[in-house]
Amino acid sequence: MKTLLDRRKLLVAAGGMAVFAGLGSSGRVWAQPVFPNYPFQLGVAAGDPLPDGFVIWTRLAPKPLDEHGGMPALGVSVRWEVAEDERFAHIVRSGEALARPELAHSIHVEVGGLLPWRRYWYRFVVQGAEASPVGRARTAPAIGDLPARVRLASAGCQNYPAGWFDAWRHLSEESELDAVFHYGDYIYEGGSASTQEITDAAGNAVARRHIGNEIYSLDDYRRRYAQYKSDPHLRAAHAAAAFISAFDDHEVDNNWASAYDQDGTAPELFALRRAVAMQAWYEHMPVRRAQFPTPAGLTMFRRLDYGRLFRMHVLDTRSYRSDQLCGESDPSHCRMQDGPISTLMGSAQEAWLGKGLVNSARWNLLAQQVRVMPFLRPNMTGADALGSTDQWAGYPAARARLVKAITDRKLTNVIVATGDAHVHNVGVVPVRDAALDGPAAAVEFLATSITSGGDGTPNPVTGPSVADGRNPHLALHATQRGYQIFDVTPNEWRTDVKVLDRVQSPGGKLSTLARFVVTPDKSQLHKG
Repeated sequence: MKTLLDRRKLLVAAGGMAVFAGLGSSGRVWAQPVFPNYPFQLGVAAGDPLPDGFVIWTRLAPKPLDEHGGMPALGVSVRWEVAEDERFAHIVRSGEALARPELAHSIHVEVGGLLPWRRYWYRFVVQGAEASPVGRARTAPAIGDLPARVRLASAGCQNYPAGWFDAWRHLSEESELDAVFHYGDYIYEGGSASTQEITDAAGNAVARRHIGNEIYSLDDYRRRYAQYKSDPHLRAAHAAAAFISAFDDHEVDNNWASAYDQDGTAPELFALRRAVAMQAWYEHMPVRRAQFPTPAGLTMFRRLDYGRLFRMHVLDTRSYRSDQLCGESDPSHCRMQDGPISTLMGSAQEAWLGKGLVNSARWNLLAQQVRVMPFLRPNMTGADALGSTDQWAGYPAARARLVKAITDRKLTNVIVATGDAHVHNVGVVPVRDAALDGPAAAVEFLATSITSGGDGTPNPVTGPSVADGRNPHLALHATQRGYQIFDVTPNEWRTDVKVLDRVQSPGGKLSTLARFVVTPDKSQLHKG
């Protein structure tokens, strides 16, 4: 019996490797494809750069919003090419991959054998259609190298009904952009309703809505991603630079926490929804086979090194967390009080992060989803509350452990990149919640949304007056839409806070609202 079981395990493992290599059986293969429309309507993307390569992605979908994207249940052979020039005069890597119906005809190619810290161009070619759009990506610096500068963007929270994606257009035009950290909320799972009035360029009201109601099934999630990726500005951003993709709550359900959703659904039922949502996320993100979904879930947290300049710890603050603390509305499904074992990342990820913080890089970047620093505001009783129970404020024991992991190692070079809150917040993470203006463990740059929340107001609050003076550790609070740009050098971390004057009508203009500088010797903000 043991021999039989071992043989079964071997066959399963071999089948998995064949799937990744594009060589396994997919049932029938479409030998002579005839597409009803152009099959690359969802664009191309690259992701997770390493010194010798990156992931390249596409999905065949000639009718993106139709059942199965307008594709039959057949495998399709797709050629991929990577070149040193935009015209593909010098192709340096190429191959064939199989677009499979089981993965919505998406393709994830882990390209290797490239030179470090160099820009490349890539495309896909399939019989019966014109070639895909051309994408551009840059490999990471070589291990041990110290590049003079790396330029990253931090962006996310792109609620389709809340506004136009002009922020992605502007981001795609940023000069010398090396990569984009997408902190999550790539899609929103809700129905078609929007609380914002959306107009066209002439000022006429338009219905910019989700197709369908709240999503639950795999086909639902696939169609929602297809609707978002049909936006030309989002496609342009993907084609301009590699994305380092994370997920937050709306890729599954608002404010979900590990086995729990916000509605009190039985965990074994919510697990079904979470599983198909994670499969759809994988199918539409340029991530590696290490993020391939399994019946046990997927591992999103991972680490990327940019030579000796910085180490990027991409964190997962959803999949392993304890349920939220009971808030002012006190639903029946919540955690009554915080305790020493409550967690936002889970014990395995906490240990992984602790080990990874021991390194020789000039900077450590914690690329994650929800606000770490406290944000005081009055609750219903008038007392100051440290922040939302869905953020790190709702997990004080976990936040204390994170701060301790930084301070125990005497690190002064930790930068936190965050999203979720639909505002620009710039501030520091205090060592002690009781001393917000005391020593800091890290600097946090919380980037606003692409559209979520609508236009916002053009009245930023800076300095000690942030939130009625309750938050001396904050240097900026702004509610307009946009993103942030990080210019990272060995001697300083510079963040440009970018805002749009509007998103509820198209053509929003971009400006730099503020600039901040940090040096690696101290967790302290300076105006740039």
